[in-house]
Amino acid sequence: MILLSSCFSGIVAYSVSNYNGITIVLDAGHGGRDGGSVGVNGTIEKEINLKYTLALKEKLVQAGYRVVLTRKNDDGLYSETASNKKMSDMKARYNIIEKANPNLVISIHMNSFNNTSARGANCYYRANDESSKNCADLIQSSLHTYCTAPSTQSRVGDYYILNCSYYTSVLIECGFISNPDEEALLNSEEYMNTFVDAVYAGIILYFGSSYINV
Repeated sequence: MILLSSCFSGIVAYSVSNYNGITIVLDAGHGGRDGGSVGVNGTIEKEINLKYTLALKEKLVQAGYRVVLTRKNDDGLYSETASNKKMSDMKARYNIIEKANPNLVISIHMNSFNNTSARGANCYYRANDESSKNCADLIQSSLHTYCTAPSTQSRVGDYYILNCSYYTSVLIECGFISNPDEEALLNSEEYMNTFVDAVYAGIILYFGSSYINV
C-alpha cells in the first residue's frame, strides 16, 4: 500500500520497500550526438532530460517499482556504423521496452518554441489508447496542481516512443527551455524535485485505479 499526502511545495510519499510487481520503463529523450533542443541560456536538452529521469527513477525504486532505463548516461543508443543514427537510436529504445515488458513507459523531454513566452508542462499519449490517456491525464492534472502546467488535460501526440509498442506510454514535455524564466525554473533543484513528485503522484494514482492490491 502506498499513501500520499499534500505538502507545502509538493507531495510526500510513504513508500514500500519491496518490489510491488510493476515495471516502468523511463526514457530520457535524446543522447550522444543528438543533444535535442538548446535553451536560450545554454541548457542542453539531453542533459536535463537525464537529470529528471534519474530523479524520477530514484523515487519509483524507493516505492517498490522495477525501473528500466533506456539510457543511463550521456551516450546515444545508436550504432556508430548506422547510416541513420536517429532511427538506430529509436529502434534500440523499442528493443529495451519490448525486453522489459513494462506496465508503463514514461519518456522525458524538454520543449522549445520560437515564441519565447510559451511555457508549461504537457503530457502526450497515442491516439485511441484509453490506458495511455488515463495515465497521461492523471500526470497532467498533478502537474497542473503542483507545477507550471497550463491545462489539466493531456494531448494526443504522434511520437515514435508512443507508437512503437502497445504498452501504456506517456511522453512528458517538462517545460520550455526556449523561455528564459522557465529554463531557469527547470534547472532549479527545488523545482525538479517538485516536478518529479507530481509525476510520481500521477503514476501512483494511475496504478491505484488500474491494479488491484497496489
